[in-house]
Amino acid sequence: MVHPWNAAVRFAGRLVNMRRGEPPLAAMSALFFFTVLCGYFFLRPVREAMGVARGMDELRWLFAINCFVSLGAVLAFGGVVARTNRRRFIPVAYLFVIVCLIGFSALLIQDVRSGGGLIGTDAQTALSRGVGYSFYIWLTVINLFTTSVFWAFMVDIFDVDQGKRMFAFVGIGGTLGAIVGSWATTFISGRTDSAYLPAGLMLIGAGFFAAAIAVMLALERMAVRSGVSRMEAVGGGRGGGGPEEGDGEGAGGAIGGTFWDGARAVATSPYLLGVGVWVVFMAVSNTLIYFTQANIILSDSDTFSQLLGNFAQFDNMAQVATLITQIFITTHVIRKLGVGWTLAILPLVTLAGFAVLAVWPVYGVMMIFQAVHRATRYAISRPSRETLFSVVTPSEKYKAKPVVDVFLYRGGDLAGAGIDGLFALLGLALVWVAVSTGPLAAMWIALSIGMGRAQAQRVGG
Repeated sequence: MVHPWNAAVRFAGRLVNMRRGEPPLAAMSALFFFTVLCGYFFLRPVREAMGVARGMDELRWLFAINCFVSLGAVLAFGGVVARTNRRRFIPVAYLFVIVCLIGFSALLIQDVRSGGGLIGTDAQTALSRGVGYSFYIWLTVINLFTTSVFWAFMVDIFDVDQGKRMFAFVGIGGTLGAIVGSWATTFISGRTDSAYLPAGLMLIGAGFFAAAIAVMLALERMAVRSGVSRMEAVGGGRGGGGPEEGDGEGAGGAIGGTFWDGARAVATSPYLLGVGVWVVFMAVSNTLIYFTQANIILSDSDTFSQLLGNFAQFDNMAQVATLITQIFITTHVIRKLGVGWTLAILPLVTLAGFAVLAVWPVYGVMMIFQAVHRATRYAISRPSRETLFSVVTPSEKYKAKPVVDVFLYRGGDLAGAGIDGLFALLGLALVWVAVSTGPLAAMWIALSIGMGRAQAQRVGG
């Protein structure tokens, strides 16, 4: 007689197009992503509220600072990667996040106990303002590292074919974590105006990152013992293929090299440079949407808790839309359209969304546009973009990938902030933003199709 749990696992595997032995790995990977994003989405609304608390002009300066901080962070990260192995540096990276969160929360608690108040309020102090801006920059940079490391770990576990079939399922785990985190933040912020609110949310986020470390270590042990994992293949059990084969970089070995290797790889590889330019296009569009959203939320909020809650509400709606997309669309669209045409969906959504928003620039339309855009970005574009790294070496994944995902991403943010600031200076309406996205979207679509073809050639070669 078949045990009900085994029958359920086999049924779930068939439902999401998995093969024998793959569902346990996919489920643990989804749980790993759940803990990472749940922790982050307790922190994200705090960051957003602190960033806009003193107005849009200061938010643009924060974007500029982020770009330069990201460069230093990428170089430091590359140096760490060159001297350690994956089993060590991923837990250490998340432990660093936990320590920083405890530090930020301790400073805020001490400030409140001394009679201070939150950034943007009448009782704000120099300390609360400094913590608020530091936290904004820190989380903006750290978030890209935490997700970049996660997806790099995924392409170490799963090959290209497995990624196309299972990354959407793994993404669902992360989306559920984001929904839980943003919903809980909305619930908590709606029931208290306490000055301790940001510190409490930071400590909750730290707890989820601690859980992520435990899940990651369990997942690695499971993958090494598995007969269907690239990690097991590198260890000699399955015989393998893929970028790792023959390069001497086993799952537990040090990556090697220097911290300049990542930047050098992006600058000298047309393939990695193409991925980087695609990310810049995406970041510019994201930033234009972000500033439009921030303006609308700022005008609709009276207190810090309302500001925080409104950002969390936007996050929650976006993640619900992402979950629906992942369940009913993503598991099939990459296989049906291919990576290139799947990547082209996001620029089309960006162009259409700004066109509609230019006609109806209201709160409800902004919420729907932001939800659809982020659902497309996370549920469709992100899994297909991550498969682009399935055909590069481990050194490129762990050192060049952060250059793309952090520094170039923030460079795109800076460009988007500059465009938004120029439009604000000239007093141009949203219709001009919509018009400006036309050429951007056309180049972005062409690049998407080209990257899909380049990946296919690498797989075939």
